[in-house]
Amino acid sequence: MNIEQIREYVLQKPSVTEGFPFGGDTLVFKVNGKVFLLTGLDSDPLQFNVKCDPDRAIELREEYPENILPGYHMNKKHWNTIVVDGTVPKKLLKEMIDDSYTLVNKKK
Repeated sequence: MNIEQIREYVLQKPSVTEGFPFGGDTLVFKVNGKVFLLTGLDSDPLQFNVKCDPDRAIELREEYPENILPGYHMNKKHWNTIVVDGTVPKKLLKEMIDDSYTLVNKKK
């Protein structure tokens, strides 16, 4: 997935907005005003942060130690940074995005 594919996928979800609250280099997606995905536009390969259940976060980091990392500049218990270089299957990328959306949207 590239940034445009992620953007298209995310913006299809109900109540999602996008913006640059941290400056022009960081694209942030929110649901009902709460961040669920953010990405640096200058990273190569693409990387993004998503919220994750703490136990699942550990499992994913163990399964993909080079590509799923503790959340950069985030609470490392609840957030993962995903390095998108083709190693992590597209289906799993979407699953992590969906999970983050659901976790954040529950806390209205």
